[in-house]
Amino acid sequence: MSADPKNHPAAPAANFIRNIVEADLAAGKFASRRWGGQPGPAQTHAAAPLDTAKIRTRFPPEPNGYLHYGHAKSICLNFGLARDFGGVCHLRFDDTNPEKEEKEFADSIIDAVRWLGFDWQENLYHASYYFDWMFQFAEYLIESGHAYVDSQSADEIRANRGTPTEAGRNSPYRERSREENLDLFRRMKVGEFPDGSHILRAKIDMASPNFNLRDPAIYRIRHATHHNTGDQWCVYPMYTYAHPIEDALENITHSICTLEFEDQRPFYDWLLERLAEGGLLLRPLPQQIEFSRLNLNHVVLSKRKLIQLVEEKHVAGWDDPRLPTLIGARRRGYTPQGFRLFAERIGVSKSDSWIDMSVLEDCMREDLNERAQRRMAVLDPLKLIIDNYPHGQEEECFAPNHPQQPELGKRAMKFSRELWIEREDFMEVPTKGYFRLFPGNSVRLRYGFVVKCTGSDKDADGKISAVHCEYIPDSKSGGPGADSYKVKGNLHWVSAAHAYAAEVRLYDRLFAAPKPGADERDFLLDLNPNSKQVITAYLEAALQQAQPEECFQFERHGYFVADRIDSRPGVPVFNRTVTLRDSWGKTQA
Repeated sequence: MSADPKNHPAAPAANFIRNIVEADLAAGKFASRRWGGQPGPAQTHAAAPLDTAKIRTRFPPEPNGYLHYGHAKSICLNFGLARDFGGVCHLRFDDTNPEKEEKEFADSIIDAVRWLGFDWQENLYHASYYFDWMFQFAEYLIESGHAYVDSQSADEIRANRGTPTEAGRNSPYRERSREENLDLFRRMKVGEFPDGSHILRAKIDMASPNFNLRDPAIYRIRHATHHNTGDQWCVYPMYTYAHPIEDALENITHSICTLEFEDQRPFYDWLLERLAEGGLLLRPLPQQIEFSRLNLNHVVLSKRKLIQLVEEKHVAGWDDPRLPTLIGARRRGYTPQGFRLFAERIGVSKSDSWIDMSVLEDCMREDLNERAQRRMAVLDPLKLIIDNYPHGQEEECFAPNHPQQPELGKRAMKFSRELWIEREDFMEVPTKGYFRLFPGNSVRLRYGFVVKCTGSDKDADGKISAVHCEYIPDSKSGGPGADSYKVKGNLHWVSAAHAYAAEVRLYDRLFAAPKPGADERDFLLDLNPNSKQVITAYLEAALQQAQPEECFQFERHGYFVADRIDSRPGVPVFNRTVTLRDSWGKTQA
């Protein structure tokens, strides 16, 4: 994709990953690298040869769920680096676990990455493309004495793994002959054994202080149908084995991942070194680089907790606008440009830190302020009757579509004798500093006339049911006498006869606590009971033609989007994306 100068500065902020990439390119590290590996079924899916000017990164999600805000940071980082350095970023599905993966998830990931504004061109890959190669590489590891078939039970393997202060114990099957290991592994492949009866392990060091080097499993038996390869395989590679091989076969230069994989890097390097020593991969090998994952206040990004929220119906599904999934964010009205700005703003580091939700919300406000046209909406309606305005008369008032973009022109709003205003814009007995409507006070109806409050009506319960006023005919905004009338209050309104009654959903943060579930507390106890309110609001008539995903600023109330799922032609439903300013701290105090 091409850079957006507003959200992608010409000189992005430096960080340790960019420094590594710049140094590698300056040194010509990848100049001699060409297609690596042996001929095989994956060759048709291979990355193009590299040259000195290009890097290759990748975004490698598992297709076992929906992407969330943390993935957006990784997507922007990997695709952004490739873009900024004239390289290529691959989209690759690490589909090595057939029991949890579905095509639905893969399709949603493709949609999400495209929605964020990035393009992988022809570089769409699956780990399953390389299953034949991975199996051949595993056979090589067995033949070279670097892997063996273990027939211990899962409990026995766990018991023999050791502790942080105690070395693990070798498996009694560790010294099987190469011939026996190869025979067992090939019989595992064709389905002779049940799940869990054997695994293939790398032979490294059971006394290593790094648990990931204590003979990690690299293949397990799974009699399961794979969404991409069907029933072709009865053994599947472990993610930690498959991932570095995928990187190498695709000529990835910088394998960027989050800090939880830092302890896995020694195995990543060990595996690629063994395969390169055997002539199966060409150097230079991919370099794994870790950065801190996104920790965001007021949300949970744990896959387990997100699944619980959905399955227990605390939210209305994976695309619920309160959920921190990218499909939920899109439905709420968050923008790709806002996410890219957020990624630039929070930067990249090695140290874990917490980002306040207000930073993401501010990025959305900043972006929406530029792109959202303005409209009038009354969310808590109260009738305003202009007693001296003629019955049946109506006229047009003109409001700018965007105050900072005059080229967008103005729109006509119908004005009539009866209007809707916000209930909070009238007080029978005003408090100090209140400049809106109260008996005897004058205000301007935005883009319209100056009116003076003359009184109010109440219903049988004593609640204000209507406010009465009189207007000054020569005070209309834009008219010759408008500047003669100076008032402090300026109220928004819609004509009662022309307004569109619409369903409006007021979304807020899903969790009231900054760190849901902190101190071993049940995270569900921190759910915000006011995270969603559904109201009927009165909107100016132009909003009735809003298209799904079209965003607007409802003056004074915030940014709203026409729901992409529930909106119908002529019957849009609106979701509040974000308020005009962050009032969370005050409202929660």
